[in-house]
Amino acid sequence: MSPSKPLINSNLRWFLVAMILANIAGQMVYTNLSLYMLDLGAEITQIGLVFTLASFVPLALQIFGGWLSDTIGRLRVIAFGSSVAVFGYFIFSVAPSWIWVLIGLSVEYVSNSMVGPSFNSYVSEQTDDTQRGRVFGTVSSLYMVVTVIGPALGGALAYRFDFQPMMRVAFFFYLAATILRIWMATRERFEAKKDAAKPTFSSFARELASMLGLLVGGGILTWIWLTDALGDMSFNMIDQLTPIFLSDLGGLNVAQIGYINAARGIAVIFSAPLAGWLVDKFSEKATIALGFALTSAALIQLVSAQNFAGFALAMALFGLGTGAMMPGYNSLISRVVPENKRGLAFGLFGTTLGILSLPFPWIGGQLWERVAPQAPFYFVIGACLLSIPIVWAKFGIKNSVSMIGG
Repeated sequence: MSPSKPLINSNLRWFLVAMILANIAGQMVYTNLSLYMLDLGAEITQIGLVFTLASFVPLALQIFGGWLSDTIGRLRVIAFGSSVAVFGYFIFSVAPSWIWVLIGLSVEYVSNSMVGPSFNSYVSEQTDDTQRGRVFGTVSSLYMVVTVIGPALGGALAYRFDFQPMMRVAFFFYLAATILRIWMATRERFEAKKDAAKPTFSSFARELASMLGLLVGGGILTWIWLTDALGDMSFNMIDQLTPIFLSDLGGLNVAQIGYINAARGIAVIFSAPLAGWLVDKFSEKATIALGFALTSAALIQLVSAQNFAGFALAMALFGLGTGAMMPGYNSLISRVVPENKRGLAFGLFGTTLGILSLPFPWIGGQLWERVAPQAPFYFVIGACLLSIPIVWAKFGIKNSVSMIGG
C-alpha cells in the first residue's frame, strides 16, 4: 500500500456529502420531533407510542434491506430508501396533527432500513485493513458534523419561525441528498467491485440462516450483539424524552436545546479520529469500554445539571463517549463478518435489537409519568456501567495490525 494513499478516497467523499445532507435534515427533525408533537397536541405517553409504532417499519424491512445491499449493491439500495423517505420529510413539513407525524415517521424509517445496513458496509469496502480504525474514525468525525449543524440550525429556525417552516428547510436538505444518491447509484465510477446478483428467496433464507448461526454461536459477534442490545433498549427509552427533559425540567428554550446538541456533535468530531487511531494502534475494546464510561458520566451529569452550562457539559461528555465507541464497534464488526455478509449482518443487528427495544419508548414514558422524569435516565446509566466489564472480558481480539506484526 502506498504511504501517500488518502484515508478517504473520492467515492467516499461523494458518499459522505450525500450522507451529511441527509442527516443534517434528520438531526433538524429528530432533535425537535417530540417537541413538535407536543406543539401539535400530543401527550408524553402518545409520543412514546408514536416511536414504538413507527419502529415496526425497520423491524419488517431492515434484514431485507441489508440482504439487498449485499445482493444488488449498497448505493442502489441507499438511493431507493432515500427516494421513499423524502416523502416522510414532506409529511413532517405539512403535518396538521401528531397522527400525521406518525405517518411521516413510518415512511421516513424506510430509509433507516435501507441506508443503515449499507453505510458501514460501504465504508468498509472502500478501506484497507491496516487503516480501518482510522478510516472509521475520520468518517465518523466528518459525518458527525451533522450533529453540530442540524440541531443548531433546526433549533434556531424553530425558535424564530416555528416548527413547520423548520421542517420545510429539512425537507429540502433531504431532497438534495436524494438527488445526489440517485446520481451516484446510476454512475459507472461508483459501481461495486462485484456484479449485482439476482435476489431470490432461497438465497435470502440461506444467507440469513448462516448469519444467525454466527450471531448465536457464542463468539465475539454474540457479545457485540448483547452489549449493543443493552445500549439500544436503554437509549430507546430516553432518546425522545431528552428534549422534553431539557425543556420542562432544565428550562431551556428550543434554540438552547439545539446549541447543546451541537456541543455533543463537536465532541464526537474531536474524539472519533483519536479513537480510530487508538483502535489501529492497540485494540477496539479499550475505546468501546471508555465510551461506555464517558456515556455513564454524561447521563449522571445530565440528571444533576442545574443550568445551561451544566447541560452543555453533559452533552459534550455524551459526544466524547459516542465518538469513542463508534470506530471501535464498526471496525470490530467489519473484521469478524465476511464482506459479502456485512449488509445482512448490520440489518440483522438492527432488526433483532429493534424487536427487543420495541416497547422501551413507551416504557420510558411510563417511568417518566409514574415514577419520576429522572427514572429512565438512571436505567440507562445502569446499562452502560454493566456493559463495561462485558466489553473488557469478551472483546479481547487483537487487531489485524498487531497479529501481522507478530
